[in-house]
Amino acid sequence: MVLTGEFSWFCCGNAWGPCGTAGTGACGTCHSGNLQHAWPNASDACFAITRPDRCGVSLARRTCGHRHTTTNRCTGQAVTTSIADCGPQTDLFCGEQSCCGSTCGSNRIMDLTPAAYSRIADLSSGLRPCTIT
Repeated sequence: MVLTGEFSWFCCGNAWGPCGTAGTGACGTCHSGNLQHAWPNASDACFAITRPDRCGVSLARRTCGHRHTTTNRCTGQAVTTSIADCGPQTDLFCGEQSCCGSTCGSNRIMDLTPAAYSRIADLSSGLRPCTIT
């Protein structure tokens, strides 16, 4: 399964880079300096908050530790990360779009830790179009 959308970044766990200390996420293992991500359908409780279906996005249930590969469609760079939290709250960003030239993605479906995001994009870019496998 290949998904297209947008990816962003978030802080969790121990202080790292631009992040102060934060909670360790829904899985209890999230740390900003690790190659991890948040997934909108990590559990029934998570899905009830994130509601990607309200944006027309169908996401498979994947639980803590499941690995995804996120590819930045602007650069072709990819990073493989494991689920460590619930998010992003996709339904707050229905129709949101980020582009680089004529390459665009819409609907935020992946939040990476800063360590993971910085492997494939500059943290200052905030949002990038992506594919997820």
